[in-house]
Amino acid sequence: MTVVQRRPSLTADMADKTPKESDAPFATRIDPAKEGLSSEQMHFIKQVERAQWKKKTHLLRGRNAVTGLAIGALVLGIYGYTFYSVSQEKIMDEIDEEAKRARMQGPSTGAN
Repeated sequence: MTVVQRRPSLTADMADKTPKESDAPFATRIDPAKEGLSSEQMHFIKQVERAQWKKKTHLLRGRNAVTGLAIGALVLGIYGYTFYSVSQEKIMDEIDEEAKRARMQGPSTGAN
């Protein structure tokens, strides 16, 4: 007889948003408002956050440029294809010619 052990669901793990305590001092989370940090420490934290922000914005700027170019190329492609397909259509020209022939061949009455 085999025993199947059930693992706890991932949703229970994901719902727990509190960070787990760590023995490593560099991995613990702190709240700068509650901790008694010196102005030098606060300045260093802001410097590091600013450096991380600049790094992320540089990557996002590149991704945004690629996304913008892709969307622009798609729009221009649709626009160009629309003009190409409309220039190929002869339906309106055929209808106009058909109407002109019908007027020429039709009986002429006093109402015309």
